[in-house]
Amino acid sequence: MKSLFKSKPRTPSDIVRHTRDLLRLTNRDDDKTAELTKNLRELKTILYGNSESEPVPEACAQLTQEFFKENTLRLLILCLPKLNLEARKDATQIVANLQRQQVQSKLIASDYLETNLDLMDVLVSGYENMDMALHYGAMLRECIRHQIVAKYVLDSPHMKKFFDYIQLPNFDIAADAAATFKELLMRHKSTVAEFLSKNYEWFFYEYNSKLLESSNYITRRQAVKVLGDMLLDRSNSAVMTQYVSSRDNLRILMNLLRESSKSIQIEAFHVFKLFVANQKKPADIISILVANRSKLLRLLGDLKIAKEDEQFEADKAQVIREIAALEPRDVA
Repeated sequence: MKSLFKSKPRTPSDIVRHTRDLLRLTNRDDDKTAELTKNLRELKTILYGNSESEPVPEACAQLTQEFFKENTLRLLILCLPKLNLEARKDATQIVANLQRQQVQSKLIASDYLETNLDLMDVLVSGYENMDMALHYGAMLRECIRHQIVAKYVLDSPHMKKFFDYIQLPNFDIAADAAATFKELLMRHKSTVAEFLSKNYEWFFYEYNSKLLESSNYITRRQAVKVLGDMLLDRSNSAVMTQYVSSRDNLRILMNLLRESSKSIQIEAFHVFKLFVANQKKPADIISILVANRSKLLRLLGDLKIAKEDEQFEADKAQVIREIAALEPRDVA
């Protein structure tokens, strides 16, 4: 007789609703943890598929719609520290996947986050918790795929914290923070250009002093690479002109050019060439280049990269010609 009363298979919406109920109970009932862990694994399988089947678009859409009702995302983020490691990993992957799920051609995650931007405060502050940093960091990077979210984080007081997070003693957490920082500065061009022009003074003071002049080799190498990518982006042309008109910035880049690390030298060259290429060099920039001409020409002459690169060689030859042609009287 039992076979006549088989329980109906749960729909994606049922699993989300049950998960939401369990999350609400996590503060009061530890016995629900196993059930919650099982549900999160099921939700992840619906979104990602498994070795036997691909994800079904209709099921993913149903799950996504239900998930962004009644603050399931908020509950999951806030309850994450109470979950076991496997459940945290599954939850992180679920949140990441949901940022990309479209329902009727709309990213409903973006709409939800627009009215719940304070959740980013929780995710960014996660870098201060060793157990949560990598989970919250991965979620944060996916959430800033949405321009409205990236703008919120860029314009928030949290942005200054990244200069310290990138230098945390735990290598994995510092690297994760650096990846998020880079994503914030690279993904949404117009938003980043506006942020840099409005916050130029404090941002580049922190960037130079804490990252480019850091005692940590990896921090310096990553920072000079991101700086080159930022300044060479057309959206940031006004910021680039301002940066390469500064004597202090030039001195920092010249010091990086003298590093023993070849990779730092190469990345520093890509920024240094912008100072030389600037057709409206301020007098003090010309003065420094002329005063250090022989050292610079010798250093650039010795600068080689492992693989043959015609563009690099052409850029280097042009920089050498420009420096060699500078006249002290140009300072006047």
